[in-house]
Amino acid sequence: MADNQKSESGRGSRRYTKEDWIRIALDTLISEGEENVKVLVLSAKLETSRSSFYWHFESRADLLDDLLEYWRSTNTKAIVDSASEPADTITSAIVNVFASWIGKGRFDTRLDFAVRDWARRSGSVRALLDQSDNRRLEALTKMFTGFGYPGEEAEVRARILYFTQIGYDALDHKEDWETRIGRARQYLLCLSGAEPSEHDLQRLDAVRRGPAAAG
Repeated sequence: MADNQKSESGRGSRRYTKEDWIRIALDTLISEGEENVKVLVLSAKLETSRSSFYWHFESRADLLDDLLEYWRSTNTKAIVDSASEPADTITSAIVNVFASWIGKGRFDTRLDFAVRDWARRSGSVRALLDQSDNRRLEALTKMFTGFGYPGEEAEVRARILYFTQIGYDALDHKEDWETRIGRARQYLLCLSGAEPSEHDLQRLDAVRRGPAAAG
């Protein structure tokens, strides 16, 4: 019987799906850390019985595995996919990558840092994080080599691009968008060694401001 066809007992009348449990677990991971992603805590937040959890998961470990898979299939995929999107110039390709980072719905910065914090306490999560970082860097390196950068230079530019953005987010620097977009030309120039077009800058600004700005 499919999950959504199962009846569940609980304190409320709503039947919670597997996606509901994953969603509240992700929120808890981001706001409170992995140590608070517990069946009792989550069931209290959903106001349902703990038995409801076991309609969808065999154990807490199963849920944690699903959270890590969700993170890989969203955050890592966002960077890998954006690095391979069609682009006429390297600066346009970098804008594609930035769009996946700062646009809504593709890359979740808070989730990424929640997993990084989790990795400090778990060797297995650290290994998954290392694999994910390597996949992201490989995709960015391939992006640079695709525009004619020699191997070692492409790798270093990929690392500068990746670590700069990760570090920028880690610092949680309080810089308004007008200031940041005002520096976008120099950012793109320094990251690529190529002069960006006005279209690149307009695209980057539109991603942040939303669909109305792009129109």
